[in-house]
Amino acid sequence: MTRRPDLLLASSSPYRRELLSRLRLPFDCASPDIDETPQAGEAPETLAVRLAAGKARALAASHPTSLIIGSDQVAALPDGTILSKPGNHEQATRQLRQSSGQCVQFFTGLALLDARTQALKTHCERFDAHFRTLSPEEIESYLRKEQPYDCAGSFKMEGLGITLFSSLEGRDPNSLVGLPLIALTDLLREFGINPLLDP
Repeated sequence: MTRRPDLLLASSSPYRRELLSRLRLPFDCASPDIDETPQAGEAPETLAVRLAAGKARALAASHPTSLIIGSDQVAALPDGTILSKPGNHEQATRQLRQSSGQCVQFFTGLALLDARTQALKTHCERFDAHFRTLSPEEIESYLRKEQPYDCAGSFKMEGLGITLFSSLEGRDPNSLVGLPLIALTDLLREFGINPLLDP
């Protein structure tokens, strides 16, 4: 009988780690080191999938018996402007001002790579966040309270960030946090892993 591969999350994100733990599958985490610079003219959804696959591939040599989960999120304004992780208060303020009153599209790339065979499956999950019209005072207060400087789009949907939206559209709200669990479950089944039946 073929041994099931070890599950590895190619991320140091505590948000993704918490989401994956909900599936109650044993897994390890490792942080990949890749260049996340967008290519010229690259569409947000293409970028998200490329980075997710790149993260998984970056760990294949060091984890040759693992089934590696890569995920990356790209947020884009209606004009195509990509919103990356802000990194600081000034950039986060600018991003939320740009997002105010807009529908921001979030593309979460997902990749599963079997390091034993190099079999790769990918998916891109889209989720639309309709932002309220935010006052400068609301933006400042939100950023001071939550400091979401490591989050694409400058908010934490699982926290106070939910108050920034007028509505949300998409199949899986977990994708806004960084790991689309519905799509992940589908891909895991393609590799013979069913969280509902796993011992």
